Amino acid sequence: MNTSLSDKDTGLLTALKAHFSGEMIGARIKLICLFINALCKVKTINYDRLASGFEVNAKKNSFYRRIQRFMAEFELPMKTISRLIFRLLPEKTDLTLVLDRTNWKFGSKNINLLRLGASYKNVAFPLMFTMLDKRGNSNTRERIELLKNILLGLVKKLSTSF
Repeated sequence: MNTSLSDKDTGLLTALKAHFSGEMIGARIKLICLFINALCKVKTINYDRLASGFEVNAKKNSFYRRIQRFMAEFELPMKTISRLIFRLLPEKTDLTLVLDRTNWKFGSKNINLLRLGASYKNVAFPLMFTMLDKRGNSNTRERIELLKNILLGLVKKLSTSF
């Protein structure tokens, strides 16, 4: 699989440019496109392996640092990403919203994620998530807040398109 974006415009890059227009600079959009292509190629989130999946005229260490800086310094707006994922789904009907929670420990720190996704052909695509500052199950209030976030984002998007 060729993950270079040299002089050609790929379908993914075109979709990302259209979606993120006015929200982020072109170089960052291109990096996200390269990042997605590299993820598909190497099938891991290990930064060292990801850096080797970028087929560009730069040293692997240069892309390793670029990935580190991007992940540490840039915050992708979750609502914008969830709208992109929803927009890219080929079918908008017969989707099932799924709530899932996972909890694990990283050293002494609890990592507890409550996620909302859309299930399409038995694959769940994440739309939103929230970090729970506790161990164990989510409660009704936490689940409602997550749903409100996604629904408010959709309502705002729909109201601006009229």
